[in-house]
Amino acid sequence: MTRTTTAAARLALGAYGEDLAARHLVGQGLVLLDRNWRCETGEIDLVLREGDVLVVCEVKTRASTDYGTPHEAISEAKLDRLRRLAVRWAAEHGVAPPDIRIDLVGIVRPRRGRSLVDHVRGIG
Repeated sequence: MTRTTTAAARLALGAYGEDLAARHLVGQGLVLLDRNWRCETGEIDLVLREGDVLVVCEVKTRASTDYGTPHEAISEAKLDRLRRLAVRWAAEHGVAPPDIRIDLVGIVRPRRGRSLVDHVRGIG
C-alpha cells in the first residue's frame, strides 16, 4: 500500500466513523447541530444538543486496537482544546447553553463483523 493510499484509507475510515457516530447519537435522542466545524485553532467532529446541554463529541475510529484503543488517543491537551473550541462554537453561533459536555465516541472497525461503538459521556 502506498503512502497516498494509506492516507486515503485513514480519511475514509475517519469519515465512516463520524457517520456511524452521528447516526448512533441521533438514534440515542441527541440532536445533531454541526459536523466538522473548524476554526484556526482546531476542529470539532460533532456538535449536538441533549436537552439544554451542548455536547461536543470527539470521534476516534480504529481498524484494530493493535496500537491502542480509541480512548487512549485523547490527551489532556486535546481535552483542553475541545473545551476552548466548544466555548468558541457557542459564542459564534449565539447560544449560551447552561452546560457544555465533552463526549467521546470510540469506534473499532474490524476487518470482519460489526463495528464496535462505545459512547462515553463527559470525558472532560
